Amino acid sequence: QVLLVESGGGLVQPGGSLRLSCAASTSLNFSIYVMRWYRQAPGKQRELVAAISSGGSTRYADSGKGRFTISRDNAKKMVYLQMNSLKPEDTAVYYCNAVVGSLERWGQGTLVTVSS
Repeated sequence: QVLLVESGGGLVQPGGSLRLSCAASTSLNFSIYVMRWYRQAPGKQRELVAAISSGGSTRYADSGKGRFTISRDNAKKMVYLQMNSLKPEDTAVYYCNAVVGSLERWGQGTLVTVSS
C-alpha cells in the first residue's frame, strides 16, 4: 500500500513558477515505484503531465516540455514537479500517481490556478 499527499498548489500569475510536491508513505521500497503527475482541468479528462521511472528516466507531455521538470528523492520518498513559465491553460488539479506492478494509487490532488 502507498499513501500519496500532494502540496504546493496555489494561485500564480502567468509566467510564474510553482513547485508541486508529493509525499509517499509506503512500507515498500519507494524507489521501485513509477511516479507520475497528472492533471485535470475543468470539463476535461485527466491527462498525463510527466513521469519518472524507478531508474530516474523521465518523460513529458508535449504541453509541458521545456517548462516542467519531474524529479524524485527516494530517500525522502518524495516526487516533485517544477513548473515554470506557467500559462492560464495549465490551470488544473494536479494529481500524483504511483505504480508498481498491478498496484496503482492516486493522491487527492492539489489545485493550480494560473491567472492575472
